[in-house]
Order: sequence, then structure tokens, then C-alpha cells
Amino acid sequence: MQENGNHEGPGEEAVFFAEEHTLTDEGRPAPTGTHSRVLSGYAKEYRDRFLKHYDELKWLYCELYQNRMDGFEALCSMMYRYYQNRKKDLKALDEKRLEEPDWYKGNRLVGMMLYVDAFAGNLEGVRKKLDYIEECGVNYVHLMPFLDSPEADNDGGYAVSDFRKVKPALGTMEQLSRLADDCRKRGISLCMDFVMNHTSQEHEWAKRARAGEKEYQERYYFYDDYGIPAEFEKTVPQVFPTTAPGNFTWLADMGKFVMTSFYPYQWDLNYWNLAVFHDMMDNALNLINQGIDVVRIDAVPYIWKQLGTNCRNLPQVHSIVRMMRMICEIVCPGVLLLGEVVMAPDKVAPYFGTVERPECHMLYNVTTMASTWSSVAARDARLLKRQMDILSRLPREYVFLNYLRCHDDIGWGLDYPWLATLGMGEVSHKKYLNDFFTGCVPGSFARGELYNSDPASGDARLCGTTASLCGVEKARVEQDEAALERAIWLDLMLHAYMFTQSGIPVIYSGDEIGQENDYSYHEDPVKREDSRYLHRGKFRWDLETKRADKDSLQARLFDEIGRLEKIRGSHPVFESDADVWTADTWEDSVLCVIRAKGEEKLVALFNFSEWDKTAWINEDDGEYEDLISGRTMEAKGVNIPGYGVYWLLKK
Repeated sequence: MQENGNHEGPGEEAVFFAEEHTLTDEGRPAPTGTHSRVLSGYAKEYRDRFLKHYDELKWLYCELYQNRMDGFEALCSMMYRYYQNRKKDLKALDEKRLEEPDWYKGNRLVGMMLYVDAFAGNLEGVRKKLDYIEECGVNYVHLMPFLDSPEADNDGGYAVSDFRKVKPALGTMEQLSRLADDCRKRGISLCMDFVMNHTSQEHEWAKRARAGEKEYQERYYFYDDYGIPAEFEKTVPQVFPTTAPGNFTWLADMGKFVMTSFYPYQWDLNYWNLAVFHDMMDNALNLINQGIDVVRIDAVPYIWKQLGTNCRNLPQVHSIVRMMRMICEIVCPGVLLLGEVVMAPDKVAPYFGTVERPECHMLYNVTTMASTWSSVAARDARLLKRQMDILSRLPREYVFLNYLRCHDDIGWGLDYPWLATLGMGEVSHKKYLNDFFTGCVPGSFARGELYNSDPASGDARLCGTTASLCGVEKARVEQDEAALERAIWLDLMLHAYMFTQSGIPVIYSGDEIGQENDYSYHEDPVKREDSRYLHRGKFRWDLETKRADKDSLQARLFDEIGRLEKIRGSHPVFESDADVWTADTWEDSVLCVIRAKGEEKLVALFNFSEWDKTAWINEDDGEYEDLISGRTMEAKGVNIPGYGVYWLLKK
């Protein structure tokens, strides 16, 4: 491999590019070479977008790929081809969103993530359930991985064997396009996962590499002996040290090692090879043109590997994401990039890029999710207050996806140096959290299971649905009505907290009806080694029908979550650009979040304990109305019941 240049701003080389250009009719520099000859043939709106980004795109590409202008010209030609093939209504939506660049911000989007097969069998089934999705108040749907992958060794669909094909059991590309069309007509944005870091070992590229084709071996990281892999292992952390130790897998049939950061059947792609970048952008644009609105870039921090580093968050990763952003802004500017960066806040925020050079439109609010569950177990909201204070200092342009649960496990990536000041040690706190949420602590109401538990280090991750972690399952099994009532209050309080955060709230399918853990995966030989299937069970349509009984658990959760959504969507104070800060309550288990925009001021209170508490706040400016209960009260010395929540709006 050759080393790439330093990742700095455009220097002399970029100036040289700019000086090569003649001017267009609009007064902008015109590209030279092939594109100077065909530029006049571009549609005007495309040409304007292309020229806006041409210099920077060319500079970044040539920096990564050693001034390979032949490759850059090929990339530009591919981009225009996808623009030409884009449907008229998609192009119209692109233009509309260009006129409203903040369309995804504000307080109107509510998301739901779901597995196609678990929710409705296949893509056509999902299309037929769009009425229910709308009834949920949802207008942003994240379809979990649906591209073709092996029956076994698929990591829940994240080991893709064909980026151009839907998994046959789930449908076809034509059905995906039809679903996207229907969603678009209803104002529902469609999100999908794009797995950039690796392919399945069953992908055509991997098969051809395994057959000895050098061109395809160069798309991965192959080594004849353990020399270089051993050097990588000195600096590269292991993702799954218990279930998939190491970062390389020995392939006896080839007599080679291949880099596999995640699982042995997921081969890491080599983005030093421009063919990989080209073909993956080709795959992404093909999927986008089916009608995808949001592309979730899976495991984005890992995509660039370099010896002597930890192979995480390298500068070249940001170059690739920035190029993806520009490619989309040129070809399909109505499309958003969502980065999956499951890391500490200081590693997450850089993936937004800068105002001048933005990267991802949205990122996951991972740390807040983990801190929320820690606050539940500890009955202590001080860590959550600190997290909110950190987020409120970030630029308002940053958009986070907020969630309580998702398809994945809960990792305890908390601020342990700060927790130490409260007397909470990292090892002991992790153990307490894992014991609490698996029901091993006396008095625990939670029911979950551990994932990737490492007895040696004590590290483990947690699995379970929101309802089961809140105590619904335990209370129902034990027929404890008082405990069930507390569990419902906790569940609703957590949803209200999620809706109070700036950004886009995303519900995990089934949470809206209190779906519990599904233990049937233990009997499935393909799934039983992966405890994440505990919360990936089939959607319980039999439970959904119980909503007809307004006293049922399902009706109470569904109706109250829906009411919270409507309140959030009708008050500007919940918009992403509102001012947000926290206030001391002088009660460790009660969190106070204040939001203000224009004439509106909201004081939100959340009790993370089962005991009645008093929030010793003193917002001494008159009466407030609780948007949830309709009560009028002052925002000082507020008594709040166990697992209670108030949304106090200044009258």
C-alpha cells in the first residue's frame, strides 16, 4: 500500500486546479478535460450543483487516490448518469428540499425503526401497513438491513452479499421502489442501512478473491503470513474480543489472512483501492434512486485502515464522508446522510464536519441513550444532566437521532472519570448496571440479557426491549398491578424525555405497544448465540389489536406516546434551534431541562426514581401549564410523583 498525503485544507494543488479553469456563463470556474467538453450538455440545475463542489471534490479525490484523474472523470460521469436516471418526482423533491434545507430539523419528524420480516413479513407487507405507521404518528421509517445476505453468518443483515439485490424472502428492488413511492406520497421519509466497511464472504468480490483473482483480492486486506497482521494487532482494538477475537481471520483454503474487524465472515473493504470507492458509490446511488431519503452509513469510523494507527476515525474517513456528502448534494440533494458513530461524544461530533465542509446531516445520540438507562438503574439523573449540558453547548445546526432502544445492544460507554467524582467506579458501576437490568439485584424490576459478556474484564452489553427493561414483563408475569403501573409510568416518562431532546425521536417498533422480550430465539440454531434477538422478535400484531380496549397496557402506551408526539409537534419550543439548558433541582433523581424559543418557555421535569420527590427549582416568573395533564402550577418547589414527568409551559 502507498501512504496518502496529509489531511489538510486545500493547498497549492487546489489553487493549481482552480487556475486551470476558464469561466462559465455564471462566472464560475469551468472544469477542464473531459468535463469541460460535456459541461454544456449538463442540465442547468445539475451543472450549478456540480460546479459548486467541483474543486473540493477533485482535490479530496486526488489526495486520496494519487491524482488519478482518469478515475475522477469516471466518477463524475457515473454521477451524471445517476442524475439522469433519477425519477421526475425525486428530482422535484430534491428541488423542494433545496429551497427548504432545514426540512428535517424542527419538531415534526418522528421516526420508527423496524425489521421488514419481523414487522410485516416482506416489503409488500410493510407497504400494506403504512396506515398503521401513520397512525403511530411516524413520518420517518428506518428499514433495518434488507439487502441480500447469507441465511447464516449474516450479523442481522450487516454481512451483505449483494448490494444490488433485496434478500429474496423480503422482496425485490421493484417492491422497494414501490414502497418508497407510496411513502413519498404520504410524506414519509425512508431510511436504509448502507454497510460500507465490509462485505459478506459470500459477496461476488469475496468469492472471486477466494478463487485467486488478484483484482478482487486487492479489494480487501489479504496477507500471506501473520507479519503485517501482527503489527496491526499491536494498535487496533478488538470490536468483539469475546465472540470474535482479533482483527484477522486465517483462510486455510487460500493460505492467507484477511482483515475482519467485526466477524470472520465480514471481510473489511480496502478503500485505498479507488475501485472499491467507485463501486460502493455506484451501489449507494443505485439504492438512493429507488427512492431512499436517508442513508445510514454503518460503522463509518472504521472504513479506512492504516498501519500504526487504531484504524478508527482517521482523517481519510472524513475525506470519504465529505465526498459522499458532495456527491449526494450534486446528484440527489434531497437525500440525507446519517452516520453510525457509536463512540464517545468527542469522537462523534466531528462527523458533522464544519459549516464550510459539512459531512453527515445527522448522527445517533448514543451516549445519551446509555446515560438514560444508567440513570434509571441508579435513580440518579446527575450524569444525564451533565450529558444534556454537553449537548446544549454544541452548534444548533447539529441534528441527533434520539432513541431509547434500537436493534442493537446497550453498551455502557459512559463518562467514567466524571462518575468517579460521584463515587462510582467504572468496573463496579458496569457490574451494577448489568446485574440490575438482568434482574440480579434485589428489588430490580428489569428483565434483560447480556451480550458479549467477558468474565475476565467484566465488560458486557445489554439486550432487552424498553417494556421489559422498564419492568412491564416482570410485573405482568407476577400479576403485580402496582408494579405494572409503575412500569407504565417509567416507560412513558422515558419517552417524554426522548421527545424533549433536540433532534429526531425514533421509536423501536413494538415499543409503542409495550412489546416484551422474545425468548424464542434460544430455540433457533441460527440465532441462539446472539442475544440481541431478544429484542428483535416478530411484531406482536395480536397485542396491537388490544388497543381497542382503552384500559389495556397497549392502548395506554400507544395513546399516550401519540399524545406526546402531537404536543411536541405543535409547540415551537420543541424545535431543534430552541435554546436548551438544565437547572439544578437539588434532588439527584430529578432532571430539569428548560427549552425556550420566541415567546415560549418550557420547564421539563423528570423523576428517575419510583419515589415522590420535590424539584427545588425556582423559575419565579408566574404560572405554568403542564402540557401533559393540563394542570396549572408555579415552576418552583414542584412536587413530582415517582417516575413522573411535567412539561410546564409558561402561560
